[in-house]
Amino acid sequence: MRSRDAVWVAKAAGATLVRDAPPAAVAPDLDLAAPPEAGTDASAPGSDAAPPSAGDAPAGQDGAPAGTGPTRAVIDTHDARLPGALFVGIPGARVDGGSFAPQVLQGGAWGVLVRPEHAEAAAAVGHGVVLTHEDPARALGLLARAWRWHLAATVVGITGSVGKTSTKDLLLSVVAPHKRAVATAANLNTEIGLPLTVLGAEEGTEVLILEMAMRGAGQIAELAEIAEPDVGVITNVAPVHVELLGSLQAVADAKAEILYGLVPGGTAIVPADEPLLAGHRPPGAKLVEVHPDDPLPADLHVAGDVSATVLRNLPAVVAAARAIGIEPAGEVRPEISAMRGQRLHLARDIVVVVDCYNANPMSTTAALDDLATAATGRRVAVLGDMLELGPDEKRLHAELGAHAKLTGVEVLVAVGPLSRHTGTGFGSGVQWVPDAEAAAALVPKLLEPGDTVLLKASRGIGLERVADALQGQDG
Repeated sequence: MRSRDAVWVAKAAGATLVRDAPPAAVAPDLDLAAPPEAGTDASAPGSDAAPPSAGDAPAGQDGAPAGTGPTRAVIDTHDARLPGALFVGIPGARVDGGSFAPQVLQGGAWGVLVRPEHAEAAAAVGHGVVLTHEDPARALGLLARAWRWHLAATVVGITGSVGKTSTKDLLLSVVAPHKRAVATAANLNTEIGLPLTVLGAEEGTEVLILEMAMRGAGQIAELAEIAEPDVGVITNVAPVHVELLGSLQAVADAKAEILYGLVPGGTAIVPADEPLLAGHRPPGAKLVEVHPDDPLPADLHVAGDVSATVLRNLPAVVAAARAIGIEPAGEVRPEISAMRGQRLHLARDIVVVVDCYNANPMSTTAALDDLATAATGRRVAVLGDMLELGPDEKRLHAELGAHAKLTGVEVLVAVGPLSRHTGTGFGSGVQWVPDAEAAAALVPKLLEPGDTVLLKASRGIGLERVADALQGQDG
């Protein structure tokens, strides 16, 4: 946002410009307070503020309009990118981030966007821009939407029960050789994280690849209202968050919100033959249905040690790339995000598949199928609880255990209280432990040369501790 100024930022965010002043030099070795906790109940932006015009500012040395705007937006007082950035003080359950406004301005922030009650203390610092809004989180979303249109970038939104992140990673690897692209980093896929991703995109960005997460109805719609995607991808529908939403159809309905947030004439990419999405055909959108077994471009090659589970998302990636005018070709080397199927090659020819960022019956079944085909030695599965499955959770865990037996798993370690039912479905030979700490102590003792080990569980189980234990032993 360097090409903009404080007046543009205020108008875009629907905020009041209390003070327009250049930022001070960065204060050396400033000890800021602990980072504020972002609120989880802030409403996402509505559509009541039109994005401001780009204006006629003179061009800078890089060809972009010259300006005095911030480099990006941040919400963490300890963010290394704070100098030159707009700090947005998000009210949280315990701390209002706006109370840190004076400190971050002293630390070299371009300015602050806070609730009105913090304006006086912020302005008293004597330098830096001060903006106020009754709901800073909402203002953050409005600002992101304005910047999205200023960039004139093509936006691809990605949601789904399984594979959002790996689909985003794959698509970035396909798009990056052709266009300047920015994609969601880490878990910045919420009503706070998505705007931060957009506002971190520099002038000249051509494609924004935005992951969209949800834990309830209406949340994808809020994200789509900010991003206004040209292309919307739903990877699949699975029993994730059923405990929160009530039914699998409700999950599908929530995911389908992205389709109704597309720009006019946008492209909707959905799984083929998914009856739960049959009622969601937004008028005016181009519909593309994909299947994991769809043929791929003959000259597209994914390099690196990428699991077959991740590669099941490739047809959706190809469809998304084509929707934005890119024909996938050549060798691509995706950087798959942490705990989404990375393969660790340890001593004694042991391979560990770290796929424990999340789990549900669909993704875990696919991971077990991948284990069955990829393993050259014993198949070892460390399976933890799958959370938020609703009233069928016991049956779904038992069915997973039966599938593990069917796919040839020879050693099963079940982790967590629900995984007792996984063990029941598996039958004899299962070893049950109460938590990840116990699993980290047990699993290294069970392994033999040539084993392939799958680590799969919901994030709350913390199964990466087992990977840490195995790597520590290996070192």
